[in-house]
Amino acid sequence: MLKKMIIKNFKCFKNETVFDFRKTNYRLLEKNTYEKTVKGALFVGENASGKTTAIQPVKLLLDLLLADRDISLNLYQCFFSDNKITELKYEFLIGGHEINYGFSFSGNRFLTEQLEVDHDEIIDRIGTNAMLNLEKEDSFYDIDDSLLFLKRVYFNTKFSGHRVLLEWFDYLKKSVYIDSLRRRIATYNGESLTYRNYLKKYGTDKLNRFLEMNHFRYSVQYDHEKFDEEGREVSFVHEDIGISIPMFMESAGNQAFINILPAILTTVERGGMLIIDEFSSGLHNKLEELLVSYIMQYSDALQLFFVSHSTNLLSNSLLWPDQIYAVELTDTDGSKLLRFSEEQPRAAQNLEKMYLSGVFGGIPEYGIDKK
Repeated sequence: MLKKMIIKNFKCFKNETVFDFRKTNYRLLEKNTYEKTVKGALFVGENASGKTTAIQPVKLLLDLLLADRDISLNLYQCFFSDNKITELKYEFLIGGHEINYGFSFSGNRFLTEQLEVDHDEIIDRIGTNAMLNLEKEDSFYDIDDSLLFLKRVYFNTKFSGHRVLLEWFDYLKKSVYIDSLRRRIATYNGESLTYRNYLKKYGTDKLNRFLEMNHFRYSVQYDHEKFDEEGREVSFVHEDIGISIPMFMESAGNQAFINILPAILTTVERGGMLIIDEFSSGLHNKLEELLVSYIMQYSDALQLFFVSHSTNLLSNSLLWPDQIYAVELTDTDGSKLLRFSEEQPRAAQNLEKMYLSGVFGGIPEYGIDKK
């Protein structure tokens, strides 16, 4: 589980910003925690405040270590800072062991990289030189400064059987990224979780069990023999009216829902990190509540990092204040975070009303607010 993340000069986050995912002293909703860490964080705020940027350091780590494609680091440097060095640090808790990993870059070149397991130094890199301490201490020179040294070590040595590091990478590889607005899903273990590939491989049983358990009035039907580019092989069987509607003719909301449901069910079952941008795209508020509640209740080693504009999710019965962050853009100082628990709201207080009244920040003011 990711217990802390620190970023500096990362896109709109100019100043050093700490994301603390350790559980606080709130006692209820114990199902929302695992290994003294919260099982998810919601980021709220006005448009263009930095909410998507808040979840991108997690995705960037996964892309740099596990994706088989080039990553342009220039895109992640702060837009308005004189400091041209971007720094990222991550603290994980895996099976009771602490993993601290961090790196810095400028332009498209990595400058530094450090890895510690339980405070034992494994990697210490400066520029193109690095020290590696696995079975023995080795020195490396003239390494590629466009790649993370950790990635090279993993793919070349599989960490020489280092159990904790292997468990960490196994956790990372189970992770999934969803861009709900653009309907894109990225996985890091080579498996496709698009709804069509999922249905082709696993059928409809798990999806329909979820729908039945939660009292949906339709089920999903899949007929591989009807495959075409418009998706006619997938249809919704509406029980109330006794008709079957092809996926491409269904409502945009139902299409958005079925598009992300296989990825959600899979990560709940396997663990890892589930990163969802624009979670509210096409989904009813109550459906968002259901999915968040399901993830918190039925997952163990899973963390949900997501962005939504649906303020009904700001509820003590769904998420505790230590799981919610307001993101606010403050001119040339860049974006900043406020963790709701920093204001120490009481259990009986209404988080949604407090947020909308401006207690936590991250609230826009438009023309209607000035009248």
